[in-house]
Amino acid sequence: MYENSSEAFFFFNKDNKLLHLNPIAREIVDTDALDAMLEGQERSTCQTCKGYTNTTELISCENCYFSDPKQDFSSFQVYLDTKDKGVLPYVASFHTIDSENGTKVLILRNLTKLLETRELLFKNTTIKQIIKAQEDERKRISRELHDSVAQEILSSLVDLRLMKYLKSPEEVSQKVQHMEASLTRLLDEIRNMSVELRPSSLDDLGIEAALRSHFKWIEKNYGLVVHYTSEIKGKRFLNEMETVVYRICQESILNALKYADVDEVNVELYEKDDNLILKIVDDGIGFDTSQRVFKGTGLGLFGMKERAELVGGKLSIMSSMGKGTEVLLYIPLKER
Repeated sequence: MYENSSEAFFFFNKDNKLLHLNPIAREIVDTDALDAMLEGQERSTCQTCKGYTNTTELISCENCYFSDPKQDFSSFQVYLDTKDKGVLPYVASFHTIDSENGTKVLILRNLTKLLETRELLFKNTTIKQIIKAQEDERKRISRELHDSVAQEILSSLVDLRLMKYLKSPEEVSQKVQHMEASLTRLLDEIRNMSVELRPSSLDDLGIEAALRSHFKWIEKNYGLVVHYTSEIKGKRFLNEMETVVYRICQESILNALKYADVDEVNVELYEKDDNLILKIVDDGIGFDTSQRVFKGTGLGLFGMKERAELVGGKLSIMSSMGKGTEVLLYIPLKER
């Protein structure tokens, strides 16, 4: 089993000199690195190891599993520069099997296929979420058109047909006033839908003005007061960045309005350390961030993070039951 195993076995002594390895392990390590490990050269494993995954970083060499054997390294992910396939991920186990002589074993299993399967699953899940969000938005627009726009047009059409049967000027005047009020409501509905789909102020005046306009609309229509502080002083950014900031802020405010049970929300927009930062805070009922929830218009928390990643940004959502919610968006303004 040892000779024919698909898992790679590396045995080391107390000085981290390589004692023995099985055939599959020989296929992983480059000849020069293998010779250095067999000779017991200092830091010889660093020639092939590119770091492991810990609780703070995807790839790190801090507190190396070789230099700190007291840590629990019974299962972790490590990246190795292989003989002919480049850097590959492995699931690893590193532990002492003979404490008297200090003999340790490193066991590796290739993670490439598993990660490819997981990535494909993630892509498929993401596509399904996008399609669902699109369909939900189309349903919402369809309902808006049918329940408000179409009804107002139908009402005005009926009034127009009736006008030809009216004889007194007073009746005609009254009917005209009724149609004028109906068409005014219709115009407001169309404007509101247009703003929700894509506010013209975002393209014409920038993110700062678009947010101010949106917050005024929110307060007028829903009574939610948004305390908005901006330090960018009318500065314009890339169209993609401004769109992401607007949509994430729009979704966060909508979620606060629908689920947080609050009357006020604080929003800050500013630059710091070459980052554009958006901060939205409410003192509402909060929620459990460990649950996969998708609220609001279909964008949801998952979709908000996806939007942030499109512009190289990072979105963090901090909340707990009864302690409100903080949404923090960082978008780098310079290439890292």
